[in-house]
Amino acid sequence: MITRCKFLSLSLFGLALSLAPISWAADEVKLPAKDKFHLFLLVGQSNMAGRGKVEAEDQKPHERVLMLNKEGAWVPAADPLHFDKSSAGVGLGKTFGKVIADANPEITVGLIPCAVGGSPIDSWKPGVFYKATNSHPWDDAIRRAKLAQEKGVLKGMLWHQGESDSSAKSAPAYGDKLQKLVGAFRQELQADVPFLVGQLGQYDDVPWDDNRKIVDQAHRDLAKQVKQAAFVPSDGLKHKGDKVHFDSAGLREFGKRYADAYLKLAKANP
Repeated sequence: MITRCKFLSLSLFGLALSLAPISWAADEVKLPAKDKFHLFLLVGQSNMAGRGKVEAEDQKPHERVLMLNKEGAWVPAADPLHFDKSSAGVGLGKTFGKVIADANPEITVGLIPCAVGGSPIDSWKPGVFYKATNSHPWDDAIRRAKLAQEKGVLKGMLWHQGESDSSAKSAPAYGDKLQKLVGAFRQELQADVPFLVGQLGQYDDVPWDDNRKIVDQAHRDLAKQVKQAAFVPSDGLKHKGDKVHFDSAGLREFGKRYADAYLKLAKANP
């Protein structure tokens, strides 16, 4: 009887192993032709990663919006896109992807989430280790972007960052560092594509100090100093109650604004 039970257990275990690859294969997404797969890199800190509350609409996929997951596989995009911290939630990326896909029915959008919560701009350099997330923001983003480029064409980069640099020590040099960062991304990925920078949160109950204003001006000036760059305003968007992170509704709206800015740039630079 014991021998028979052992045989049955081993048989069931073998069956489970044989079925596992089938289940994995069923989850694979069929990708379009490379020139029809438009990729967008999402970089910056927590307001790009997203900390909004995930609701039903955020889990509903769009048939032509995919994301590169933590394991490097293409799957239907659903929030949270990011995995930098356990607090990752709704971000602006998914809505951005939906607007871009709807504007061009012939393409599929591929989102490459690489934002890292809390990361200062100095952590976005080759080889720099960011202890708070036990990661290398720049190295990880470049690795994932190049992996994505094997299957598609990079069409744009979305940046939201600066909260961690709004200090007397960091703010004065922020603008110069941001310009250099854009050039470094474009050179490393061999992609002279639009670079979109979003404005920091303008919350009524959180007045800006002079350092925050310096960072904001650097964001605004980028569009004048760097070709194919755009500034995306955050007017009217609210925080989720922590006075730092945009709420879910605000992030969805921000995604639309990023998309509008991208479409204008793409139209002006076909």
